[in-house]
Amino acid sequence: MSLLVVSVIAVVALALLFDFSNGSNDAANSIATVVATRALSPRKAVWFAALMNFAAYFIAGTPVATTIAKTVNMKEIGGSTNNNTVVALVFAALFAAIAWNFLVWFFGMPSSSSHALIGGLVGAGLAAGGTAAISWKAVRKVLIAIVASPAVAFTIAVIATGLVIGFQKLTKLDDHAAPFKYGQLLSAAAVSVGHGANDAQKTMGIITALMVGTGVGSVAMKNGNPVVPEWVALAAYTAIAFGTVWGGWRIIHTMGMKLTKLNAKTGVAANIGATAAIFGATAMGVPISTTHAAASSVVGAGVAARRHTRWRVIGEMVAAWVITIPTTTAIGFILFKLTQLAQPFNYVADVVMVGLLLAAITWAMLHRTTAHEIETEVMELDVLENDIAPVHGGKVAAVAAD
Repeated sequence: MSLLVVSVIAVVALALLFDFSNGSNDAANSIATVVATRALSPRKAVWFAALMNFAAYFIAGTPVATTIAKTVNMKEIGGSTNNNTVVALVFAALFAAIAWNFLVWFFGMPSSSSHALIGGLVGAGLAAGGTAAISWKAVRKVLIAIVASPAVAFTIAVIATGLVIGFQKLTKLDDHAAPFKYGQLLSAAAVSVGHGANDAQKTMGIITALMVGTGVGSVAMKNGNPVVPEWVALAAYTAIAFGTVWGGWRIIHTMGMKLTKLNAKTGVAANIGATAAIFGATAMGVPISTTHAAASSVVGAGVAARRHTRWRVIGEMVAAWVITIPTTTAIGFILFKLTQLAQPFNYVADVVMVGLLLAAITWAMLHRTTAHEIETEVMELDVLENDIAPVHGGKVAAVAAD
């Protein structure tokens, strides 16, 4: 087995790690509302979301994967003498995206795995081949979506909240009535399918681009676009589902409990806004941030229902959105340059960077928020809101500081 093939296999494994981090980072997109409103327990919610993530494999096509695969012109950078350059480019882009995903995950800040990957690709692509190596048409799609998807999700959530409130007035249903909870589960399932359909395709696109650029593996072409191999699609959907099960509890805490105060009624409306934005973008082949859509929907539902909204937390979240692409572009650019140092300095730099990343991920995992802590906080909210009898030895257990 040649060194090139080994390198490609290693980078494919790194791509699946990115997909796993995407699942854990974006698990909150669909289940934060059902956890916050007690429609499902946290543990049941992540399995529910993971199943729906994988179900997207049987429903969605690959338009988003095609957009990602064309972000950088791999054939122009690669070729018979430059296959190692393609491997280094994809490695640098994935490293930037994974580092960013775990950083924002640790601080519980909903951010975009999609934009992290795009930023990493652009930075590494610029370092490898200058501006000519970038498909600015594909990048433009993403930049437009940064503004459009939150706006669409927010607006639809506001409209949906108005309709749900009107329905409630006609039926005299309680805020947490069974029809709202069932509607919330159905709409959460739709968000989860949309998350899997849009986000798993990003990993499919990056692996396909790597194979096309290096010539390792077989990738068919259709109408000038690469066709994602079946094994790549299955691997990507599996990795994102496992990441969702592992759970991004800090981000679920932020999305479900820190942005605004949700109930089953507003939870339905929030999920409707997110679903509309995600499925619309996926159909157009636009790799949007499902996190941006979901978080904007939560805020829209809270504002429309005149629930308490924490604008400071929202401001911090938007700031993270703004700096995602510039930060990951810079990381991707610098890391690619490190891979091009003279031997053996390039290998030393790569090993040190990967070692630091793995050490940081391990430390973060050991200090992560757990499902038990989220369940405790949900129970505490029940005590405060419903004036029920305290539990656990006469008091509600304190939630660990997030």
